[in-house]
Amino acid sequence: MTTQKITIEPVTRIEGHAKVTIHMKDDNTVDHAYMHVNEFRGFEKFCEGRLYFEMPQITPRICGICPVSHHLAAAKASDALTGQTPPRPAKLLRELMHMGQVIQSHGMHFFELAGPDLLLGFDASPEIRSVVGLIGANPELTVKAVQLRKFGQEIIKTLGGRRLHPVFAVPGGVNKALTIQERDSILQGVDTAVETLQLGIQIMKDWAAKNMEDINKFAVFPTGYFGLTTPENGLELYDGDIRLISREGKELERFQVTNYLDHIAEHVEPWSYLKFPYYKKLGYPDGVYRVGPLGRLNLAEKIDTPLANEELKIFKSLNNGKPVENTLYYHYARLIEALFAVERARMLCEDKDITSTDILNTRKNYTGHGVGVLEAPRGTLIHDYTADENGKLLKVNLIVSTGHNNWAMSNAVDSVAKTYVKGPDVSEGMLNRVEAAIRAYDPCLSCSTHAVGQMPIQVDFIASDGTMIKTLKRD
Repeated sequence: MTTQKITIEPVTRIEGHAKVTIHMKDDNTVDHAYMHVNEFRGFEKFCEGRLYFEMPQITPRICGICPVSHHLAAAKASDALTGQTPPRPAKLLRELMHMGQVIQSHGMHFFELAGPDLLLGFDASPEIRSVVGLIGANPELTVKAVQLRKFGQEIIKTLGGRRLHPVFAVPGGVNKALTIQERDSILQGVDTAVETLQLGIQIMKDWAAKNMEDINKFAVFPTGYFGLTTPENGLELYDGDIRLISREGKELERFQVTNYLDHIAEHVEPWSYLKFPYYKKLGYPDGVYRVGPLGRLNLAEKIDTPLANEELKIFKSLNNGKPVENTLYYHYARLIEALFAVERARMLCEDKDITSTDILNTRKNYTGHGVGVLEAPRGTLIHDYTADENGKLLKVNLIVSTGHNNWAMSNAVDSVAKTYVKGPDVSEGMLNRVEAAIRAYDPCLSCSTHAVGQMPIQVDFIASDGTMIKTLKRD
C-alpha cells in the first residue's frame, strides 16, 4: 500500500518541462517513480498545410538549444521531397554548421548543466549547485567552458548569420558560401577547443575513478542502441544508414533512413504525452533502445579522427568491449563526441571545396515525400514530410531525439529513486539524484513540450489520506 507520493516539478537544469512523481511504500522505500512529460506538443499537426520550403525556418522554433538540428533535418527532408541533391560544398557546409551545434550543446551540458552535480556534488546546496557555484569553485575552468560554447556558436553564426534559428540551409543546398577569412577564423579556434575538451575528459575520468560505486549502481541496465553509422561502422553525426544493435552488441538491423517505419513503432502510456519508440521485431518493451552519445559510441567501432578515436578505445574497455550500460557514462561519451566534432570541423575547413560557391542545386525531380535524418546532440532526429503537387504539406512526422530515449529515462528515474531515495526524511540531495538520472540524457523536452515562465521546483509529501505531510520549495 502506498503511503505517500513525492512530486518533483519541474525537473531542473534540463531543456524544457517535466515532472517526477515518486510513490512510497509503508516501509519508506520507493514503490515506483515516474517521469511525466506533461504538456502537449502538437508541432506535427499545425505544420500541416504549410509549404515544405518553410520547414527549415519553422521547425527550429521547436527548440532554442538544438535549432540547428531541426533546421538541417528539415532541409534534408525537403531535399528528398523535391529531388534536389545538394552539391558537395553545400553538404560540407551543412555538416560544419552541425559540428558547431554539437560542440556548443555538448560543451554546455557537461560544464554547465551536469557539471554542478559532478564537480560540486549531488548533495551540495542548491544555492551553489549551478554554473554560479562553478564560477566560485573554479573560475578558470568556467571561463574555458563558456569560450568552448562560444566557439560552437560562432561557427553557427558565421554560416547562418546568427547563433539562434539560423537562416542557411534551403532545399538543394545552402544560401551562403564560406569565405577564406571566415574559414581561417574558425580554424584559429580549434586548438583551444581541443584543449578544453581534453581537460573536460580528464575531469570526467578523475571523477569516475573516485565515484565508481555510484557509476556502477546509478541506473545501469541493458537496452539496444540505435543511430547513424558510416559504411565502416564509424561514428557518424550527419549522414549515413541507421544501425541497430542488441543488448549484447550484435547487429540487429541496418537500413536506409527512408525505411525507418518498417522497423520502428511507438508505444503510448497514459501518464506521458511523449511516446515510447521501440524495435518492431522484438516488441515493447523488449525492443526498446537508447540513442545519443552513449548509444552512438556503443554502435561505433571506430571514429575517423585521431584524438577522439583514442578515447573511444578507452570507452570500449569500460565493459570489456561489450555495450556500456552505465547511465552516468553518457557524460564521458558526450565529451568524446564533442572532441570528434572539433576535429571534424578542422577537417571540413581544410577541405578544398569548403569555400566553393557551388552551393545550390536548383534542378528538381519532385517526389512529394522526403525523410531527413541526422544525429542531433541528444540522438537520432527524424523529419518525415508528405506534400501535394503544390508543395503543401499533407502529413508531418517528427521523432525527436528525446523521444527515442523516453523509456530509458523513465527506467533510469525509477532505478535511481529505488536506489537512493529512503524515508521518512527525504533529503534534497536524494531528489537531485533522481533529477540527475534525467539530466544524464540531456533531454530536450521543448522538442515535445512548450511552456512559458519560471522554473521553480516543489516537492510535496502526501499521505495516503490526502493530507500534506511536508512541502519543499526551490525558487
